[in-house]
Amino acid sequence: MMKRRQFLQTACTAAAVPFFIPRSALADVKAKRPGANDRIGLAGIGVGRQGGGVFNSAASDKRTQVVAVCDVFKPRALQFAEKYKIPAADAAADYRKVIDNKNVDAIVTATPEHWRSLICVNAMLAGKHLYVEKPITLTVEDGILMRKAAAKTGIVFQCGSMQRSMAANYLACQFIREGNIGKVKEIYAGGYESPWRYAMSGETVPEGLDWDLWCGPAGKVPFHSQLFVPRGKPGWISFWEYSGGEMTGWGTHGFDQIQCALGKDDTGPVEVIVEGDKLVPPVWKEPQEKKTGDVFCSQPKLSFRYADGTVVKLGDKENKGDRGGGTFIGEKGTVIIWRNKWKGVGDTEVAVKDYQEKHKDVKLPGHTTDWINCIYSGKQTITPLESGIRTAEICHILNIARYAGHNLKWDPAKEEFAGDREANKYLARKHSKGFEQPKVDGGDDKNPQGKERTRPVRRRMLWR
Repeated sequence: MMKRRQFLQTACTAAAVPFFIPRSALADVKAKRPGANDRIGLAGIGVGRQGGGVFNSAASDKRTQVVAVCDVFKPRALQFAEKYKIPAADAAADYRKVIDNKNVDAIVTATPEHWRSLICVNAMLAGKHLYVEKPITLTVEDGILMRKAAAKTGIVFQCGSMQRSMAANYLACQFIREGNIGKVKEIYAGGYESPWRYAMSGETVPEGLDWDLWCGPAGKVPFHSQLFVPRGKPGWISFWEYSGGEMTGWGTHGFDQIQCALGKDDTGPVEVIVEGDKLVPPVWKEPQEKKTGDVFCSQPKLSFRYADGTVVKLGDKENKGDRGGGTFIGEKGTVIIWRNKWKGVGDTEVAVKDYQEKHKDVKLPGHTTDWINCIYSGKQTITPLESGIRTAEICHILNIARYAGHNLKWDPAKEEFAGDREANKYLARKHSKGFEQPKVDGGDDKNPQGKERTRPVRRRMLWR
């Protein structure tokens, strides 16, 4: 971890490449990474609100060349095709056309969560590097399958938990990991809400939208405008069939900071504690304000415990309204982390200010820049696959604990509940016919990045 941190403190955005000549002339043809003057063939799958922004960020890097774009709302895909001057034929609704495109080396994807793992696993098996919006999974099984697939081809993976690329968050987590507040005893996190169920009546499908494909692995339901949007009345993020609610929507940000600060990117809790009656998710039949369901689905209260005794409690009033971090209480002091800011409390305040002054010149690449840097260098990204799997896993087991209504023992090595067959049924979901997950044998390496690929990614020199 120290080598990675030292690297990031000195890393900077690569200089713009002034001209491009064939890879075979400059790079070792047996190399598993692009040569210094190769451009990365970039594609986007799901380029709506969040995906479009991340895709534009990656596309603005002069080391990339947009070659394809995909969105189930075809007019949106065509807009991006026009913007980046690629043929309309390379603007698809079906993600498989992007996976099969030999010119595509790297993919940015930000679909609804019920699509995440199917796209990722197939892209990994095809040797495509991935930037994946968080949460990167819908179920625990998704993460296990993605880990196996990534190990087979050694692709470079960036989880979209971009707070790790913010200097304030980076330094705050480092400050805690270095032991400046002593052993962390207790952490207060946001009161993230679990999802509820979808049963709204249908509306007319907008022209150009492939609704059957949007539904995909979750199974077909009638179209509704308030399901198609991420957040609305209430939006797909709030429905169990498509997401983990705000437990995954915001929880992956907060828990990512907790995992990072504790140095636990490759593990997770050992117990979930439930206070109150189990959650029976409401069924949404008509559009309603999102906050109505959020209030209902914030119960029962939850906390979880790591093997070293550190306890994380959900529902911290201090972080209400900004749930991207947590309050860390250690033996020697307290630190609060938000998005892009942090502070010490009480006697820790001076130590934090001194640390901030000492490290004021620390510069980090942007999150997409870090990903692209690592595609060239072969190094591990700042938010690698395993960290994304483990953070999402916390969200999933917390949601399951709410539905179960009782304490649960979790085995982070086996990634299953100990002695609770009923709870373990929630760890996986069956995909609808035609959208089944591919089978991936072996490849159970817990840290697939940074290893030599078993086969090179097929590449072609691209020109503006």
